[in-house]
Amino acid sequence: MKNINDIFAQRAINLGSLNTYGFKQDDHGYLYSSDLLKGQFIMSTRITMYGKVSTTLMDKSTGEDYILHLIPSATGSFVGKIRDEYERKLTDIAEKCFVLEIFKSKQAIAVIQFIKDKYQNELEFLWPRFSKNAVFRRKDNAKWYGAILTVENNKLGITNDNIVEILDLKMEIADIAVLVDNKKYFPGYHMNKKHWITIRLDESVPLEEIFMRIDNSFMLARK
Repeated sequence: MKNINDIFAQRAINLGSLNTYGFKQDDHGYLYSSDLLKGQFIMSTRITMYGKVSTTLMDKSTGEDYILHLIPSATGSFVGKIRDEYERKLTDIAEKCFVLEIFKSKQAIAVIQFIKDKYQNELEFLWPRFSKNAVFRRKDNAKWYGAILTVENNKLGITNDNIVEILDLKMEIADIAVLVDNKKYFPGYHMNKKHWITIRLDESVPLEEIFMRIDNSFMLARK
């Protein structure tokens, strides 16, 4: 059984998507109502301006709030059906009205936005066991051209275990030989080191330079 905190964990509200989904704004934030179980229940979902989510479920036949779906010990096929529809609706809202907020550094956030704006690509989280690792890939051939990962500095050969967000990009072999200095540019982490480099997203490399490297990587992934 998933609760609201599980479903909306590491997500940030996208206010612009709420009206499109059907939420109505009022003095307390945003409210959306939908039928559950073929109209037997009305599910009301409220989202505050700060992204806090709460729900109520009303039994139409009695006009009273229904809460058994929130009680883990409640069993039976009927409550199971309600719980399944309730979780599906919340998951749909989470996916369509919120964005994943896994990466925290300013440069990681800027990189994600740059790629979204220029190439209309979203991060793809391919490994459930590694929820803080994600890739970007081209739409035309599904080839990767970037990856953002969260690692310890010592994985890059730096003598401390501080956590850092890194960006892996494709690059020409000759350029890798010139750029890799193990300070700003590193051999591709978890990638083929002949064709990939790694940049720490800690502002050691300017954003404009990173954006240029992303463009080059995107073009290389065309092959």
